[in-house]
Amino acid sequence: MSSARNPGRVVGFWYLLLVLLGPLRLIYIPNKLFVHGDAAATASNIAGHEWLFRFGMLSDLLGAVVLIFLVLAFYRLFKGVDQQLAVLLVIVGGVMPALINFVNVVTDAGALMVARSGNPGGADFLSVFDKPQRDALVLVFLRLHHAQIVAAEILWGLWLFPMGALAYKSRFLPRFIGVWLIINGVAYVVLSLTGLFFPDYQNKVFAYSQPALFGELAIMLWLVIKGANPPVVQQSTAAQPA
Repeated sequence: MSSARNPGRVVGFWYLLLVLLGPLRLIYIPNKLFVHGDAAATASNIAGHEWLFRFGMLSDLLGAVVLIFLVLAFYRLFKGVDQQLAVLLVIVGGVMPALINFVNVVTDAGALMVARSGNPGGADFLSVFDKPQRDALVLVFLRLHHAQIVAAEILWGLWLFPMGALAYKSRFLPRFIGVWLIINGVAYVVLSLTGLFFPDYQNKVFAYSQPALFGELAIMLWLVIKGANPPVVQQSTAAQPA
């Protein structure tokens, strides 16, 4: 069945695109450019790999746009199951996280502006700060970015509750995926609260929660490979004359 006739496969392809965009700024750039505890080396790496850092900003912007289209595709798929839950999924899973993505791009722009301030064409007004102060400012912007991701993890978890409930109730998706998604949502909420109150333990909690976090991967692969086609609600026909 073609994706045009299978709304589940449309969701799967949007989900796959989001998964492909995410790791650049979330994983690759921090591992490549950020040096833990060394503000000067981190600022120097950002200034020396400016275009890579800019592509990370672009991936956040594109991710926000893709996220909006993804939740709209989810709404189309699930509106016949429970419209209120489908609307909740759009708001919590699309609109609000997309706004955080846009704010994250602004904080990255601040980090890049400060990191480039010592280079030709950089922001001259930042010359009132000495080099160690500018390096520290870069780290402040990056820490703000991380804090916004910790906050976004609450939303990454909460949107999986309506998604899991909808998948469970739908009858055209396996029920175990719905249960897995709800467990996945709980794991993200725990991760966010750990990052907020016990940041030193967040990496350990993340490692232990890996099996739960594969719930999103499970529904994405199911939708890409098999798709899902909700039953068409038949309209009542007029009574035939005797």
